[in-house]
Amino acid sequence: MFDLQGFVASAAAFLVAFLAAGLFTAAFKVIYQWVTPYDEAKLIREGNVAAALALGGALIGYVLPLASALSHTVSLLEFCAWAALAGVIQIAAFTLIRMTVMKDVSARIERGELAAGVYLSSISLAVGLINAACMTS
Repeated sequence: MFDLQGFVASAAAFLVAFLAAGLFTAAFKVIYQWVTPYDEAKLIREGNVAAALALGGALIGYVLPLASALSHTVSLLEFCAWAALAGVIQIAAFTLIRMTVMKDVSARIERGELAAGVYLSSISLAVGLINAACMTS
């Protein structure tokens, strides 16, 4: 038998979690684009695949720990704390790469160098996976 009350309660919880995750993702995207020294939106509109890869990897790298947090937290407040921490870690990783390993990242992305975009994307995904795994304990 279908439990309508249970479904409604679960659907409401789903909508709140989905909305919160969506808002955090949008906020992360805005902050990440503000932190990067190049204009991803402009570059992507111009067809710059390296910029699209770097931004796409950062978004996926951020959403991976959000999914983990949604699965492992018991309250909206706890999820929000993990979501904020995940964003800080993802942006710190980009900043560390930019200041140490790839000091010319801005010029390389602006030139559309796929190697730079793939590298940034890979770092973001790796950081996101580690971040997500750490949230399970």
